[in-house]
Amino acid sequence: MKFYQKKKNWIFDMDGTLTIAMHNFSEIKRQLGLPEDTDILTSLSRLPPKESLEKHTLLDAIELEIARLANPSPGSFELLQKINLQSNNLGILTRNSFNNSVETLKVTGLFTYFQTDFIFCREHVLPKPDPEGIIRLMELWEANPNDTVMIGDYIYDLEAGKAAGVDTVYIDPEGKFPFKDAATHCIRQLDEILFL
Repeated sequence: MKFYQKKKNWIFDMDGTLTIAMHNFSEIKRQLGLPEDTDILTSLSRLPPKESLEKHTLLDAIELEIARLANPSPGSFELLQKINLQSNNLGILTRNSFNNSVETLKVTGLFTYFQTDFIFCREHVLPKPDPEGIIRLMELWEANPNDTVMIGDYIYDLEAGKAAGVDTVYIDPEGKFPFKDAATHCIRQLDEILFL
């Protein structure tokens, strides 16, 4: 039995996984006046509440512009169509906002594959690498970690999956895989999962 046939519960990162990566995080940090050496959400969490809220609002606006230009990743439709036919659970765990995630999915044509109750964003759960989102999705689905997989393009996705006890699939279109030690499988595009 192939890897994808063993999995009933599929959790996807969104930006850079379901969609082609477009975020220039260094530029976003510059626009927000945040330090280069810390991730955006961590930096925002360390600010006084009023300043944090103002910068979150600006971040939402920046990411909405990116969402409106989003394109689906190669192989995304092929994979989603195949696993959707098997009555699997499909969810998203992203560090993006909920509204921008929905906009991204609509722009790319991927929205029909996901129920909004299973789109977990920075407003709903602790951001990856914390495994809270994966654990909560598994609870909603009454899922077993052995039947669940986390798919993403960054170390935080892989670390969250590992902490939740699920297999991880690491996507890197360039094929460099700098975080491969944290992944169960490495792929260059999503439909390669169908051949694992």
